[in-house]
Amino acid sequence: MAFQTINPATEEVLATHEDHDDDELERRLAAAAEAFDSWRLTAFDERSETLMRAADLLDEEKRAWGELMTREMGKPILAAVAEAEKCAWVCRYYAEHAEAFLTDEPVATDHERSLVRYQPLGPVLAVMPWNFPFWQVFRFAAPALMAGNAGLLKHAANVPGCALAIEEILRRAGVPGGVFQTLLIGSDRVAGVVDDERVRAATLTGSEAAGSAVAARAGRALKKTVLELGGSDPFIVMPSADLEAAIETAVKARTINNGQSCIAAKRFIVHREVVDRFRDRFVAAMEALVVGDPMDERTDIGPLATEAILQELDQQVRESLDAGARLLTGGSRMEGRGWFYPPTVLDEVPEDAPAFSEELFGPVASLFTVADTDEAIALANATHFGLGSAAWTEDPGEKERFAGEIEAGAVFLNGMTASDPRLPFGGVKRSGYGRELGRFGIREFVNVKTVVEG
Repeated sequence: MAFQTINPATEEVLATHEDHDDDELERRLAAAAEAFDSWRLTAFDERSETLMRAADLLDEEKRAWGELMTREMGKPILAAVAEAEKCAWVCRYYAEHAEAFLTDEPVATDHERSLVRYQPLGPVLAVMPWNFPFWQVFRFAAPALMAGNAGLLKHAANVPGCALAIEEILRRAGVPGGVFQTLLIGSDRVAGVVDDERVRAATLTGSEAAGSAVAARAGRALKKTVLELGGSDPFIVMPSADLEAAIETAVKARTINNGQSCIAAKRFIVHREVVDRFRDRFVAAMEALVVGDPMDERTDIGPLATEAILQELDQQVRESLDAGARLLTGGSRMEGRGWFYPPTVLDEVPEDAPAFSEELFGPVASLFTVADTDEAIALANATHFGLGSAAWTEDPGEKERFAGEIEAGAVFLNGMTASDPRLPFGGVKRSGYGRELGRFGIREFVNVKTVVEG
């Protein structure tokens, strides 16, 4: 198959990339295995210098990388440039901290010497999504390479240019040939790569279906996996909250990356004492957002990444309205070229509506009214997802309850859910398992080896 780059703002085909045939795939798998044998023996200082050079390239050429992202998947240009900057941050973070995270840890026992040693596993397959086409990859690659592993990237089919650019950046930074490679293959060939004995582990960010398929395949071969899947994050607002700050953040949290983020706030759960004020101001702020050309720095919302995503979102909204949800603004795809969908707010969403239980991947917010903290927590947890969450309150007791009782991999109090190289990132329930980032992320793909002497 061929991979096409289609500009989602214009529907213009920009480039075509041929997939890797079986011979090329075999060559790359063999190169990864061979490169790992030498890369794993390099000193942390050498790996660190390489990642630092990658960070410099990301920073120095961030506008070019941002424009590439925007052309391929439609995110606003300023957000794309910021994504390149964040990738530089994660490279520098692991370049500076990986050695400390993986240093030998002495353990007091009855033996003369006991310690835990962290050693790389080998080539790791990364199946990555299109929505953060650089960040998703670098948050895997930086810790994986610093740990001494090799990386094999199977990127989403609509961002082949980004996939090849990331390989180029790491090559220019000095990563030896074979240590990090892009595999231009379709989803139907992923199982064969997972099966290959030279591939020691896999990580996937994407849909539940894709995660389940890769995990099942890896499980048959007894290979480690890390999955970061969907989310339907709650955003709770209580009477003591700073309402203006909560509304401003709510709009950003719902529409970041054109609403196409697993950790975007999607279900707005608001106490009845403040729901009228929240609703009116939130809807007005959503309506004020500028939808248009993502290359224009004045644009807030660009197009959705693919026509299929646009069609699915439009259907979910229509089915939610048919089920009884009340439309406050937006609600149908925009006319003209490009895969644009307006900021949309649904209220009084019934339990049988897609907007209640499914992940809506676009700028569509679902609004719910609750009577108290108990109801807010129950509604927040009334989903099979458990990725991120946010709660706005100045009440210390409520803060502790939300932090302790919301079923999610992260709880942000009076702030917006976001990934940070310094903190572990991942979910529970159907949002996946394992962690990326922080010291936990770099230890996912290592052999935690016990060493005992005497």
